[in-house]
Amino acid sequence: MVLFLCIAVTMFAFAGNSILTRLALADETIDPGSFALIRLLSGAVFLLVFTFWQKQSAQLWGPKRIEGMLSLSLYIIGFTYAYTKLDTGVGALILFGVVQIVMFAAASFSAETIPKHRVTGAIIAFAGLVYLLWPSDTVTMNFSAVLAMVLAGIGWGAYSIVGRNAGPALPATAASFSLALPICFIIIWALPKADQTVLSNYGATLAVLSGVITSAMGYAIWYRVLPQITSSIAAVSQLTVPVLAMTGGILLLNEVLTLKFLVASALVLGGVAIALGLHRTMASE
Repeated sequence: MVLFLCIAVTMFAFAGNSILTRLALADETIDPGSFALIRLLSGAVFLLVFTFWQKQSAQLWGPKRIEGMLSLSLYIIGFTYAYTKLDTGVGALILFGVVQIVMFAAASFSAETIPKHRVTGAIIAFAGLVYLLWPSDTVTMNFSAVLAMVLAGIGWGAYSIVGRNAGPALPATAASFSLALPICFIIIWALPKADQTVLSNYGATLAVLSGVITSAMGYAIWYRVLPQITSSIAAVSQLTVPVLAMTGGILLLNEVLTLKFLVASALVLGGVAIALGLHRTMASE
């Protein structure tokens, strides 16, 4: 029960990141580079203080720190810049659809036993992602933003895989945030500047909320959960996030709920239910 609650909390945190990021960038209250750096900085400060308070600072430099730094940097950059052009739910569905592919591939290469119902569910959920991204006359998406979110999905999938063997969750997450900060600063500084720097109090507040609550706290819980579940379950469970994110986008950003997204979400959620074996539970009751 505790494990289930931890997974549920992290899924809401992941959806919160999409909502907060899109909320800040859609209204142009902050530029994407500043949002990413404030998010990382606030998260790193919070995690380092908490790590020292818990007397776990000796474990800051441990296994998988370089891999965690690189994968988190790729995720943060791709995720933030993608949300300058993508709606909340669409971005989250692309992100976690790619995450599913990455983590299922990792599970296969590691010879993890994957039940047939989990493979079937994953295929159905992936079909929902393909349907969403399939070109149509009524729904168009910015190619560069989609590509950025695909890269973010690769980064987050790798970060989740790394977390299974990164040691204690709190220092591992603190190290990843701290090491990723200078890397992201260099990348953002080197990127072409399409827009001028924008930094309002409102935008900065959203970035801090994303950094401390939905990122730092959420990721630390996620790193604690990952060693207790298989890669395939970790991948499939994250596909609930787009629906949560889309709900937030509709309520807070007045984003339009399209039939295409509803069908894609139904496929994703149905696939998740099958992959997690919920159909068997219902049949046995």
